[in-house]
Amino acid sequence: MTDAHGSTSLSIGADAGAGARTAPGTALLEVEGLTSAYGPVRALDGVTLSAEAGRITAVLGANGAGKTTLLRTISGLVRPVAGRVTLGGEDITRAPVEAMVGKGMAHVPEGRGVIAELTVDENLRVGSLFRGKVEKSEFDRVYDTFPRIAERRDNPAHTLSGGERQMLVIGRALLAQPRILLLDEPSLGLAPRIVAQIFGLLRKLVDSEGLSVLLVEQNARSALSVADVGVVLNLGRVVVTDQARTLMADEGLRHAYLGF
Repeated sequence: MTDAHGSTSLSIGADAGAGARTAPGTALLEVEGLTSAYGPVRALDGVTLSAEAGRITAVLGANGAGKTTLLRTISGLVRPVAGRVTLGGEDITRAPVEAMVGKGMAHVPEGRGVIAELTVDENLRVGSLFRGKVEKSEFDRVYDTFPRIAERRDNPAHTLSGGERQMLVIGRALLAQPRILLLDEPSLGLAPRIVAQIFGLLRKLVDSEGLSVLLVEQNARSALSVADVGVVLNLGRVVVTDQARTLMADEGLRHAYLGF
């Protein structure tokens, strides 16, 4: 097991994001010394981590640990005080938010933000607007992955359950053909059965499509059950980075930082 100074570190189509697919096991997203603040309060304090291609990297910790700020800083919604973020070797630390999708990053924030008045199908199409023409087969693959929303494709999004909305926003993000998907608390407010279903689908996408995922979760047990690597944050700092199965087996760490 390593400490904060020794961190270990979808493509739905072959032309995902910025182009070339990174070989599985290679660091795709790298964060070095990232520091972010809200006024005088440091939400992140020198965070260093990496997310490997074709893997699920789970970022865990209690409320206030800095998990959401981490994703928001990586995706450009929060400007860092210090540090560096690279994607596929390219420095994206100061890249405009609107450029992130084109560079191969999709961020699904907490809250399942669907456009309530639009149908399921229309919501999905929003996720592909920047790409111009998108083949019908790509929409079909999303519907094949999430059959629950396929059954409701003509329904207004406000009629969906919480779990169906989560599937919809993930599906919408996948239509941008990301190299890496940033997911913030996808289990929030969902029944355990639905959480297991969504996490199982994520694992399937990683294994079959080569999708890379940086998953922020307070539900550490569920996240570690599907993740390859876990990173534990506490008060804006990395406490430990290790293989998910190792973290799951460490009873002392689980009780101290993960709440189970």
